[in-house]
Amino acid sequence: MDKQIQDPLTSLIIGGAIEVHKALGPGLLESAYEECLAMELSDRGLQVARQVPIPVVFKGRRLEVGYRADIIVNDLVIVELKAIAEILPVHEAQLLSHLKLANKKVGLLINFHVAFLRNGIVRMVL
Repeated sequence: MDKQIQDPLTSLIIGGAIEVHKALGPGLLESAYEECLAMELSDRGLQVARQVPIPVVFKGRRLEVGYRADIIVNDLVIVELKAIAEILPVHEAQLLSHLKLANKKVGLLINFHVAFLRNGIVRMVL
C-alpha cells in the first residue's frame, strides 16, 4: 500500500484512540483500552482484528510461539497498546518485530498512560 492510503488510516486510528483517551483518561488496564479502541474503530467503519497470532517462520516452518498483535486494522496497520509510565526502546523493538513477522508496513504504538495522548504515540513505517 502506498502512503496516501495508510496516512488517512493511521489518522483515523489515532482519532479513535484520542476519543477513547478523552473518555477514560489514563490509569486503566491495557485490556480495557483495547476493548474500547476496538469498539470505537469498528464504529468508525474499520475492520478490526484483536489478539492476532503472529507466527515465526524458521527454516521454512511456521511456528506459533505466542506472539500476538493487540489490534490489526483493515489488515494493514498493527496497533500495539500500552498502559505504562513511558515507552521504552524495548516497546518500539516489539512493534518493529511484529511488523516484520506479520509482513506489515505500518504500525502504531499507543501508550494510554499519559496526560495527553499525542505524547504517547509512536508511528513506524517499514
